This record gives sequence, structure tokens and C-alpha cells, in this order.
Amino acid sequence: MDETRQSEEIDDVLLGVGPRLRRIRKERGATLAGLSETTGISVSTLSRLESGLRKPSLELLLPIARAHQVPLDELVGAPPVDDPRVRTKPVVRNGRTMLPLTRQPGGLQAYKVIIPAGDTEPDPRTHDGYEWLYVLSGRLRVVLAEHDVVLTPGEAAEFDTRLPHWFGSTGEGPVEFMSLFGPQGERMHVRARPSRKRKAD
Repeated sequence: MDETRQSEEIDDVLLGVGPRLRRIRKERGATLAGLSETTGISVSTLSRLESGLRKPSLELLLPIARAHQVPLDELVGAPPVDDPRVRTKPVVRNGRTMLPLTRQPGGLQAYKVIIPAGDTEPDPRTHDGYEWLYVLSGRLRVVLAEHDVVLTPGEAAEFDTRLPHWFGSTGEGPVEFMSLFGPQGERMHVRARPSRKRKAD
């Protein structure tokens, strides 16, 4: 978010404080004089706050919130917290099912990946970034540069994705794992021929 947009959003929030203060006071049947006596804030200052002629500050809003016995965010109209649950649709590519576990673009991206039993032919590729894998079920074959290893449930691996790499099934059954990509992890893969093919353990 740029500074101009952020400043505009703050101004919009502040504009709504005055009417909200008046509404909450009237809902509680309080008068400006009574609220002034409780908070120690002058009637004229309270009136200017409600009319939008006085910019609200913590020093003014905190005693008002205590007097009305309401949270501070109710006075300023803080937006509700978004539902934290991630609702995304699985993506199927070349038989592999990828379930996004993050919803914000850019930055760290998390996926749950399911690879079918028949996906066993190494095809190493490279891309910018860093990757972390954690096997949930099955046996995951990982080919990384000159390494050719098999990870079992509970095992993890991490590597620089600029190295030629590939991961798939050992042929014994499907494999399911978690994958975390670094900031550049979503760039398109570039083919890189393996120096040699090696059999799985």
C-alpha cells in the first residue's frame, strides 16, 4: 500500500469518528455536560469532536471509551478481522494436484502437493528462489543436481532452486507433501538437462 492511499484511508476513518461518538453517546442517554464531567474534557472540545471540527487523538478517545465502557476500536470503527481460513481451489498440472495454502500474492507461498504413482521420470528444471519440502505420506524421490534421494513421511528437504531439481514418486504409490517457495518461487521453470540419470534408492 503506498503512502498516499494509506493516508486517504486514515482520513476516511477519522471522518467517521465524530458521528460515531455522537451516536454512542446518545444511545447511552448521556449529555455533553455529563460526559465532560466524567472525562474531564471540556464540552466545547467534545462538541467539536462530534462535529468533526477537532481531530481525534488517543488522549481524547481513551477517556471517552472508558466513560462509555466500549473498546477503543468501536469508537474509531476499526475494520473486522478477516476470516483466517484459506479457501482456495486445487490446481492440477500434468497430473499433479497443487492445493494453495496461502491467499496473498507474492512473498512466501505454501502448497500441499499430491503426485501420482506414475510420475517417476526425472525432468530437472531450475528457477530463482528457495524451496522447502516436507513429506506427509508416501515416498518422495528428490533429484537435486548430483543427488538422488528418497524422503519418507516426516522427512524434510530444502534447497536453492537455481540448482537443477525434480521431485516425484518412486513408483510405489502416490506421494503427498508440503512445499514452501521463497519470494521468487513462482517464476516459470526453465528446463535443465540432468548430467546423468540415477535410479531411486
